[in-house]
Amino acid sequence: MKRVTGIGGIFFKSKDPKKMRDWYKEHLGFETNEYGTVFEWYQGADNSKKGFSQWSPFNEKTKYFQPSEKDFMINYRVENLEKLVEELQKENVTIVDKMETYEYGKFVHIMDPEGNKIELWEPNDIEYEKLGQKMKSKTTK
Repeated sequence: MKRVTGIGGIFFKSKDPKKMRDWYKEHLGFETNEYGTVFEWYQGADNSKKGFSQWSPFNEKTKYFQPSEKDFMINYRVENLEKLVEELQKENVTIVDKMETYEYGKFVHIMDPEGNKIELWEPNDIEYEKLGQKMKSKTTK
């Protein structure tokens, strides 16, 4: 069974998320929106299928990363989240919350041995792209 298939996103705390988004846009060419930027790429196994990774600065006071005390969180793309969660439970991995399902994918959070909160995402890239188009967001390519 495949577990992680790629990086779904990088999230980090920032004193001024808007300033960070603006800096990355100006100096590194990110196509930013209110959440950060979305990197668009093509999946290696099927180079006709798009994939996406999210980059987001969060307010330094966010509670979204809890129970982790760290200033960052990584989102990993997975193929079959339900089956993976079953396996992780058998392996005594700490599951932080219940799986949530949205049109653009399924999510759950786990903790690693050093207290890093990890977000696992089974993406629906077609719906994720539609959401971005609805928001009139551009992707960073």
